[in-house]
Amino acid sequence: MRVAVTNIGRIVSGSWQQPHLHGDTVICADGLITSVGTASAQDVESADVVIDAGGTTLIPGLIDSHVHITFGDYTPRQRTVGYLESYLHGGTTTAISASEVHVPGRPKDVEGVKALAVAARKCFAGYRPGGMTVHAGSVILEPGLQEKDFAELRGHGVWLAKAGFGAFPSAFDYAPLIAMAKAQGMITTVHTGGSSIPGSGAIHGEHLLAMQPHVSFHVNGGPTAMADRYFERIVRESEIALQICTAGNLRTALLTASLAQAHGAFARVLIATDTPTGSGIMPLGMLYTIAHLASLGSVEPELAIAAATGNNARVYGLNSGRIAVGADADLVLLDAPDGGSQRQALDAIRNGDIAAVGAVITGGEPRFVGRSRNSPPTTHGVRVASCRIPMSFTAPAY
Repeated sequence: MRVAVTNIGRIVSGSWQQPHLHGDTVICADGLITSVGTASAQDVESADVVIDAGGTTLIPGLIDSHVHITFGDYTPRQRTVGYLESYLHGGTTTAISASEVHVPGRPKDVEGVKALAVAARKCFAGYRPGGMTVHAGSVILEPGLQEKDFAELRGHGVWLAKAGFGAFPSAFDYAPLIAMAKAQGMITTVHTGGSSIPGSGAIHGEHLLAMQPHVSFHVNGGPTAMADRYFERIVRESEIALQICTAGNLRTALLTASLAQAHGAFARVLIATDTPTGSGIMPLGMLYTIAHLASLGSVEPELAIAAATGNNARVYGLNSGRIAVGADADLVLLDAPDGGSQRQALDAIRNGDIAAVGAVITGGEPRFVGRSRNSPPTTHGVRVASCRIPMSFTAPAY
């Protein structure tokens, strides 16, 4: 499918270093972005679908790097079906597993945790709920795992490893397993803050510095934050990515963003939700945290968007999260919500408003155009200007 998005008011790239791009048209084909900026009338007219953005803002699809998936589009924690598709209506086009820890009867032996990760990985390999990409299968680190086990997991395509829910007497005991997972090319993540579910324990700054994972999960607390004295140390004494989650402590989220900017470490700031959990299901969670950082934390809206897109993509090695030729065609049109005090998406976010989602494209295919079923309506109209294929892209209503 070839899709052209025209009449774009502003293009936000997903890069915190070069957040704005010139132009008013983006074209994608065969799942990839093929043109950014301007396009000839012939290029636009030859597209299978042409979307008139109506002057709204184009951003990369949001990447939620902390989603507690299980199997299928269902969460036993909140007993809800279809939550991932609902997240897509909040602009989230990619979900990354924070481990399948909420699977009922979760196994804790070596073979069990490996089997769980492999099964989750393979179940989502060809399954895209609502069009979302789900990177599933994060092995939960438990005593007894050895180098050969991580090598076996990599052979099955598992590339995520999670510390924080294993039966270790001390969090320092995770360090050798983190090193083993890293040696096999896996992205390593660590629960940060107070304990959250039975079987988990508190993990603070000293533990993180000893483990040196790739990502400090919900560094602002999940939901309970570690002591303030550790935040600057994590920023200054490590290269650990600083994942700020919606289902965490807002004060320490703002503290993390402030310290990262002060020490030139904003590239390490990631936005995620840490849901579904006891905090619930948050289809607009990514947009909420973007608005919180921009309105309360002195983070420019386009940089907050980068933390939710390009920064996540860089840390996790994804081809999405940025608007550039050759990148995955995961795109979202945002606007100021109808009835608010602002007229454009970035101004509304800076004002603390939740941006309205006008369209979502994933894998180069429009999933809906005109109105998200979860966000407020857009101020400017977004519509399908022409369509050569027998499909309707109107979002289903509840």
